[in-house]
Amino acid sequence: MRTAEHYWELRPKSMSFDVESVRADFPLIAGSDAIYLDNAATTQKPRVVLDALRIYYETYNANVHRAAHHLSDKATDAFERSRQVLAHRINAKHAHEIIWTRGTTEAINLVAACYAQSRLKQGDEVLISEMEHHSNIVPWQIACAQTGASLKAVRVRPDGVLDLDDFAAILSDATRIVAIAHVSNALGTINPIEHIIDLAHSHDAEVLVDGAQAAAHLPLDVQALGCDFYAFSGHKVYGPTGIGILYGKESLLDAMPPWQAGGEMIEEVRLEGTTYQSLPYKFEAGTPNIAGAIGLAAAIKYINGLDGDSLISHEQQLLHCATDGLDAIEGVRIVGTGSAKGPVVSFLVEGSHPSDIGTLLDQQGVAVRTGHHCAMPLMEALDLPGTVRASFSLYNRPSDVDRLIESVEKARSFV
Repeated sequence: MRTAEHYWELRPKSMSFDVESVRADFPLIAGSDAIYLDNAATTQKPRVVLDALRIYYETYNANVHRAAHHLSDKATDAFERSRQVLAHRINAKHAHEIIWTRGTTEAINLVAACYAQSRLKQGDEVLISEMEHHSNIVPWQIACAQTGASLKAVRVRPDGVLDLDDFAAILSDATRIVAIAHVSNALGTINPIEHIIDLAHSHDAEVLVDGAQAAAHLPLDVQALGCDFYAFSGHKVYGPTGIGILYGKESLLDAMPPWQAGGEMIEEVRLEGTTYQSLPYKFEAGTPNIAGAIGLAAAIKYINGLDGDSLISHEQQLLHCATDGLDAIEGVRIVGTGSAKGPVVSFLVEGSHPSDIGTLLDQQGVAVRTGHHCAMPLMEALDLPGTVRASFSLYNRPSDVDRLIESVEKARSFV
């Protein structure tokens, strides 16, 4: 399996990627002069996703699994084929290892509630890192508070890279769960997930990977990784909001109690007791986001139709040019300088608050994100108030990078 370093090695190459053709597939992007560089927060949607949502609602809108009419049959077939598309995308062994959720946040909460709280006890430890999104911190704080387990965090070095020596030192036979980001949403750092999983498994700890920032940019193979759980959100990978997945190994999901009750997750209900459906339905109570699942599958099929290496090279070239251009501006400081990064550049402008820079860039038609990026512990560890974050995607052009650099230079002249 290719490592994170492989993707960084693609950075200097000049590979064919028809960005103008791709841009034409995204109505909001194709029809706007604005420079959208907030892709780590949410991505725009290609026309095939919008069409999939419209066609479902206009031609076969029905509930799934619950009726004896043709509309329900068609909806059920599309819904379950969408699950298969997601399973194939990440190379899950079984489609029933894919659980539909509202997104990464709900997926992590599901594991923290159903797996962690049924396994953790006094003296056990959960290991995270300082760079985690709040959604991969707070659920574990709650699980530890309810079970008596302890939460420990691996340090992040000043360059924004995970301190693997600290990870190895903290990891012990008391560690039951390691929950780690594949790619930092605040800095773009790509963590060496394969190595982390191997170390954790050597101590019999299970590993949950927060893949929210990886799914749109890196090929995923959960069997090769060997992770126990993997989660990501549809809206960060060109799909609809309110949909995402939790992948879990069949044996672990089977052993977990259900999280929510009612509707689809029930096999039989009697006043004396209830039996539950088998996987994956045990974790899918109530009417699911049918349209969202269909739309996410359409997004995944769209990505599958692109050349993966040329896409990665395109995004890495954007990152490389943006990093070099911003670094050349006097008074601009790049935050997060690891050698392996996703297409995210965070920076500060001397003498200015990040939010002020964001406003000045917006006035020039450049959309970025500012603040702590739901990563307050990371900002505290780096002693920062927050950063300006520009995040790139497949539809961004080199001219978008030029506009970013020009706009930062102009904003710098105002302070």
